[in-house]
Amino acid sequence: MQLINAKLIDIQPGYCEIELPYNEHLTQQNGFFHAGIISTIADNAAGYAAYSLMAEGSSILTVEFKLNLLSPGDGDMLISRSKVLKNGRTLTICRSEVFIVKNKTERLCAASQSTLIELKNNTNEKANSI
Repeated sequence: MQLINAKLIDIQPGYCEIELPYNEHLTQQNGFFHAGIISTIADNAAGYAAYSLMAEGSSILTVEFKLNLLSPGDGDMLISRSKVLKNGRTLTICRSEVFIVKNKTERLCAASQSTLIELKNNTNEKANSI
């Protein structure tokens, strides 16, 4: 997130908000935020929202996610807001919405649904050795 200059704005149990200011290095050929960047902040917001409900010492991985691009990322900033839909014993399901801000007005530009897995304390050692 540091590489793209994204900022963690709010985190609460089951919720996360991330903002990303416009940078021409994060755009595609028309000057819009690139879909890869939009999906990155959607995925990260979901990850932090899910992680906020996990046991101390756990780590997290995205298992799958689907992203719908609803309108171009044409604006001054992206805001991703994610909420946990279901927090299970191992898997957590999150919904992220990504808004483009232009002229101080937010417009929904993408929506995603993610499944994330909690790697418990004893599982971390195996994951780190792979």
